Formats: sequence, structure tokens, C-alpha cells
Amino acid sequence: MHLSDFDYNLPEELIAQTPIEPRDHSKLLILDKNWNIEENKFYEIANYLWENDVLVLNETRTINARLFWEIDIFPNWKKEIKKVEIFLHKQINLDTWECLGYPGKNLKIWRNIRFLDNNWNIILNWLIEKISEMGRFIKFDKSGFEFLEILERFWELPLPPYITKKLENSERYQTIYAKTHWSAASPTAWLHFTSELLEKLKNAWVKIEKVLLHVWVGTFKPVETEDLTKHYMHSEYIEIQKEVAERLNNYKKDWKNIIAVWTTCVRVLESFCDENGVLNYWNKETSIFIYPWYKWKFVTSLITNFHLPKSTLLMLISSLAWKENIKKAYNYAIKNKFRFFSFWDVMWIKK
Repeated sequence: MHLSDFDYNLPEELIAQTPIEPRDHSKLLILDKNWNIEENKFYEIANYLWENDVLVLNETRTINARLFWEIDIFPNWKKEIKKVEIFLHKQINLDTWECLGYPGKNLKIWRNIRFLDNNWNIILNWLIEKISEMGRFIKFDKSGFEFLEILERFWELPLPPYITKKLENSERYQTIYAKTHWSAASPTAWLHFTSELLEKLKNAWVKIEKVLLHVWVGTFKPVETEDLTKHYMHSEYIEIQKEVAERLNNYKKDWKNIIAVWTTCVRVLESFCDENGVLNYWNKETSIFIYPWYKWKFVTSLITNFHLPKSTLLMLISSLAWKENIKKAYNYAIKNKFRFFSFWDVMWIKK
């Protein structure tokens, strides 16, 4: 497989800048097991799901991971103020994060940075410990909930780079079940679920399970090699509770339809599943790279969005439905003015 196999032309006006209101009124494109296409509204997905279906959701919560700030630097003992941007990429340990930082010349190794409020009180100190592949390892003097509180008060929600409009209500970039902090991006495929829709599904005996994957900014890193076998895949933290794994294994034994809601849940389930099709549990990091010819072990169906050209996520869904069928679905979506990317319309690969 080659990178160029996953390219397509997308009109810029189809990149959604604002979310649909209400959440569940986006368009729904259904690609069935015979690779036929059906169009509907997302809230009508309740008419297709029943007691044989299991929805697997990601309960991660996106944090305010982005900071624009001015720092003091002292070249030749002369005080200067320089603007910097810090983007939390991945938590290394309790108080240390791997971060993207711009411009790099203002974020040199061993530089101490003070974060001040409007009254010049020191809110946060950090030390740039080393340079990494993604940017900088930065050690903060706060951690845990104290650090999270500072992020919530002073930092910004990290919207993807293709969204240029300011989001007035930050909760619209959170899922309704968002619980466990530390994602740098939202699991956007189920931004469309409402409490009312999920309650309707539960009343129809649809099973709902939750797993955890913290989305880190590596998910936006472009593939740079034409030969996909040479691509270095980013890692992300994943977790499944024992009782959840046990229930999912029982559902699988009963031939129920395991529907991953967004690609994050695919990465969790396929990473924890062994060669015998049994789902394990606990926590770890995964760097699983799923592209055509991958042998799927646990997931049978997928609710997802419309992904960027040449992205690893487009490769993943092309593995489940074959790239020719995905190309057919994307051509339909473009022709019929579907909304693409994070505030997107919905695609359901129904098998």
C-alpha cells in the first residue's frame, strides 16, 4: 500500500467550522455490508440499532492543552519579551509533558519559564528539560488536579488546525460522557450523541460500554513515507476495565455486533484483543497501525467521521470497508455536500 492511494480532493467549503445544533441532527451516511449507500439524519440511527448491537464509547475528556504566552528571556543580560505557544502533546509522568513549542528558538533547553496572571503573581513555573522528536520535554511545578485547574482557567481548548473560527461554547467539543481528563483532542465521532438518543437506545436494549483512549496530538501528524510499512505510528494511552472486558467478551461469544464509536475505540479494542479473539484488560500504550490487509479481531462495525486525505484514520476505515468502497462513499459525501472533519457529518460502516 502507498500513501498516494489515500489522497482525494476536498472543496474547502466542506470543512465544517461550527457544530450542528442540536447535536444529533447531522447527516448520516450508511455504508452497508453490500457496500450500498443510504443517507439519513443521525438521530434516526435509533431505527437501525437493536438488542444485538453493542456500542463502545471513549470516555476521555479533552483538556485545555494550548497556551499562547509571553516569556522573559535574557540575551546578554538584557530583558526581552518574546511570544511563545505551548501545546501539551503527551504526559510522560506526573509533572512532565512532551510538548510542541513555537518558536523553538525561544524555548531552549534548561530555560525556566514563569506563567504569570494579570497581577504578576506566579501561577506556574516550568523547566525545559530536553528536546524530543515532537518538541520539548517540559517539567511543571504543579501536577494532578492543581495543574488541571490552571489549564481550565488560563489555557485554551486545542481545536484542530483546520478549524479557524472561535468556538463559543467549549462543551460542544466534549462528548456528553466525557469523564477522564488528558486528551489533547476530542473523540469527535460521538459528539453527535445526546442523552435523549442514548436513553432511547438503552430502552431498545442496545448495549453501551465505555473504554478509554487519550487522544494526543500525534493523531494529526501527517504520514511522510510513500511506503506505509515504513511509517512510524504515534502511541496513545489506552485502558479497559476488567468488568467491561468480560462483558464484551461475552457479547462477542454471543455473536453480537461490536460497533466502535470513532477510531479511538477501534485502537483500544484491537490492541487489547489477542490472536484468539479474546479481549484483555488493564492499561498500556498502543501504537497500532491499521491499514488495508490488517486482520480485524474484535470490531465488526464502525461509526466515524470523514477523515483527512492521506491520514492514518482514512487508512484504518479503508481496512474495514476496502478503499474502493470508501472512495465511493467519499465521492457521494462530497457530491451531496456532507460536512467533513471534526464538526462533521457521520459515516457508519454497517456490517
